[in-house]
Amino acid sequence: MKLFHSPASPYVRKVVVLLHELDKTDAVLLETVTTTAFASDEALKAANPLGKLPALQRDDGVTLYDSRVITGYLDAHFDGGMYPQGSGRWENLTLEATGDGIMDASVSMSYEKRLRPENEQSDGWVEAQWGKVSRTLDVLNSRWMSHLSGPLSMAHISVGCALSYLDFRHDARNWRDGNDALAAWHKDFDSRASMQATQPPAA
Repeated sequence: MKLFHSPASPYVRKVVVLLHELDKTDAVLLETVTTTAFASDEALKAANPLGKLPALQRDDGVTLYDSRVITGYLDAHFDGGMYPQGSGRWENLTLEATGDGIMDASVSMSYEKRLRPENEQSDGWVEAQWGKVSRTLDVLNSRWMSHLSGPLSMAHISVGCALSYLDFRHDARNWRDGNDALAAWHKDFDSRASMQATQPPAA
């Protein structure tokens, strides 16, 4: 299998962290591409008409895209157990979606500042996206810590990668301020071998 990959993408990082946790990095070739919202890589567009990362080209069957589709497939394919099916299933899926939502808002902020000409940038848009992130961090810190302290699942990986992306692109926002429990959890999670092996390049 081949994964279209960019080391700066938090969505791609989710997939690669999962592969490390499952000890299956040798099973998937990383095909690094250079792509932006305005100029998608041609090979990526051929695999995924949306031109978005990540995309998983399988040995047989259609190419999969959207990080949650890919991680769900890989977890099932390798019998990883990162998507518990018991009473906590829906909480796990919601928490994974929460991490992905932080990524959505913070990546949108990055695009606005990094890709758009300065005279076309909207500070209001950026602050609206940060408002989503800030509210979500507060809820994670106040309501979800018992879940984050539980057995490792894809939800943990999603939240961990989202918080690390905030460090990577939006460190000046100081997301840890007022979120002590979440910050302590992330410090521990970020020390995992899978996270250390997938550090993005210098911002």
